[in-house]
Amino acid sequence: MIECFQQLGLPDQVLHTLREAARVHPTESSFHFSLIVALQRSGQTQEAIACAEVASSLQPDNYTFTLFKHLLLPIVYDTQAEISFYRQQFIKGLKDLIQQTSLETPEEKKHKLAGISRLTNFYLPYQAHNDVELQRQYANLEHKIMAANYPQWVTPLSMPSLKENNKIRIGYVSAYLHSYSGTLWLTGWLQYCDRQNFEIYCYYTGNTPDPITQQFQEYSDVFHHIPHNLEAVCQQILADQLHILVFPEIGMDAQTLQLASLRLAPVQCTAWGHPVTSGLPTIDYFLSSELMEPENAQEHYSEELIRLPNIGVSYPKPYIPPRLKTRSDFQLSDDAVLYLCCQAPFKYLPQYDYIFAEIARRVPQAQFIFLRGTLLQPRLSRAFAQVGLKSEDYCAFLTIPERLDYLMINLLSDVYLDTLSWSGGNTSLEAIACNLPIVTCPGEFMRGRHSDSFLKLLGVTDTIAQDEADYIEIAVKLGLDPAWRGNITERINASQDHLFDDKACIAGLEAFYKQVVRERLTPTN
Repeated sequence: MIECFQQLGLPDQVLHTLREAARVHPTESSFHFSLIVALQRSGQTQEAIACAEVASSLQPDNYTFTLFKHLLLPIVYDTQAEISFYRQQFIKGLKDLIQQTSLETPEEKKHKLAGISRLTNFYLPYQAHNDVELQRQYANLEHKIMAANYPQWVTPLSMPSLKENNKIRIGYVSAYLHSYSGTLWLTGWLQYCDRQNFEIYCYYTGNTPDPITQQFQEYSDVFHHIPHNLEAVCQQILADQLHILVFPEIGMDAQTLQLASLRLAPVQCTAWGHPVTSGLPTIDYFLSSELMEPENAQEHYSEELIRLPNIGVSYPKPYIPPRLKTRSDFQLSDDAVLYLCCQAPFKYLPQYDYIFAEIARRVPQAQFIFLRGTLLQPRLSRAFAQVGLKSEDYCAFLTIPERLDYLMINLLSDVYLDTLSWSGGNTSLEAIACNLPIVTCPGEFMRGRHSDSFLKLLGVTDTIAQDEADYIEIAVKLGLDPAWRGNITERINASQDHLFDDKACIAGLEAFYKQVVRERLTPTN
């Protein structure tokens, strides 16, 4: 029944059914879990926390509910003050959680392991703070639990010698070796790999293979598909005797975080599939980008930061179809200036809502296209009302399930508005492939500087703002000056070869790999 309501888009009925199920079957953990997650996703954070507290009291050995109770965060914040409130709550909750987590008995170890297999602290970095210390505390707890359950897999490993073929063995492990924004960029590292010096091993731990999975397999010397089996993955990685193991992302998938908490290769790295420090003592290097990182960037990482050339990845140029649809196909006006706002809702922070209203005040024909922004509607309504406007006159909320339609929306839009503090990555690269002008303002952390780096590599920097006021000015000018907008579009189109399929980062990456292995293999006197 719950799945039927979900398919029909009836969230209130989903919540009502889950509440009743949890009440009638108080010992059935799956109902409590689903209810907590559904409440969080619907923006009802306080009720989600209250339900976690109830579930935890009913099932005190269920560590998943303990984690929820202490660390659950909103997906979308209503006000800037709410960010501060929940951050302080998280800090206290994490401290209490660490103090209360016991791993003395086999049962305790087992329960804690089961708990961390279902959750990560994914939403914390979206508060736009330097999270290195909190990430380190959370990651050390994760590592402690994994070490208690798998003590044989946390000890340092010596660098294995090179085999007869003299190739360095590099492993990549992810639950997302399919069409997914956090790993699409990785195909370039593999496709352009120097096969004379490197042997590529891929470990796909998810189970939704698609044509991109086939690409990963083709670009690998050895490809293992081991879905949802942590111990089997560990055993296979260790048997392959890698020199370097790379996690394209850490923090989005619970099992990947567990794997990264172990020592499965002598050198372990992560990269910007999830552009936040892992905090883990088992991850040695963070593979980033020289164009994305600010000068003081090392302060944001527990790992040693490696700044690879340019944007750090060789992103394959996306195939962009011809414009097959019109605005009327999406109930959009031909006369409107369409501003595309395509980021996930948790990237939009409340302190920046006024920007949309201010653009609308100065560009009367503005229409903002939100593709995943339903949770933002109450906030936007307030922001527009403050300048005497109605948000429903300017904001459209579309659901675009098909990739073709998503690309059509890019092709039909006039301007792409990047999110402040957490920039678009994959979405910005696809917008550039559609020749769509991007308004961006680089943030304090690398995660807020993706689009900035893309435009700099293109050499089209006119739409990079210095601050929020400049961001508004650029967005307004693009809306009111179609000739300037067209000039930006033409320059983006002419410069795309500088951005896509970049080989300079591959040379930098492989030089790093060789240096690390050479240093570990060379005996010190």
